[in-house]
Amino acid sequence: MENANFIDHFLIAMPGMMDPNFAGTLTYICDHGEQGALGVVVNRPIELNLDALFSQIGLALDDAALKDKPVYYGGPVQVERGFVLHRPIGHWGSTLSVNDRVGLTTSKDILEATARHEGPAEMLITLGYAGWGPGQLEDEIKQNAWLTVPADPEVIFSLPAEQRVPAAMRLLGIDQAMLSEEAGHA
Repeated sequence: MENANFIDHFLIAMPGMMDPNFAGTLTYICDHGEQGALGVVVNRPIELNLDALFSQIGLALDDAALKDKPVYYGGPVQVERGFVLHRPIGHWGSTLSVNDRVGLTTSKDILEATARHEGPAEMLITLGYAGWGPGQLEDEIKQNAWLTVPADPEVIFSLPAEQRVPAAMRLLGIDQAMLSEEAGHA
């Protein structure tokens, strides 16, 4: 697993996940390399909608389809900072291209464009992100804290939050009810 790369993968928290930041979560990995890994939790909406968020940063959001969409808890790191997971990638001030379809942007220009009806077709906004130091994610996977599966962006952008974990499990061919909190080793 030393050369494993989990970019564009889902991490599905195992039932025994003790860390309350990640229990029951589905995390999308946006970057993974020698410096560690970075991802955003994509199934934990918070008590803040896009209309309120845009108002807080001084932008008027008049798109009725977006106003009530939730903001998500992206992870325990930099929870005061916004991260926009989106497709298509587009051309924004500070974007990490996850692949040729999905980007993660931290610059305000993407929100300004959204307020002008010029933003990406699909997006999920989080406060905070999930981060792992060098080798930390690999160790957690070895300890059965996470299941991994190549991501399908439809799970993020087309399904309600509560359906995302079961959908990611189906990508693995696993019924979530069949998972045990106990680790097994052959």
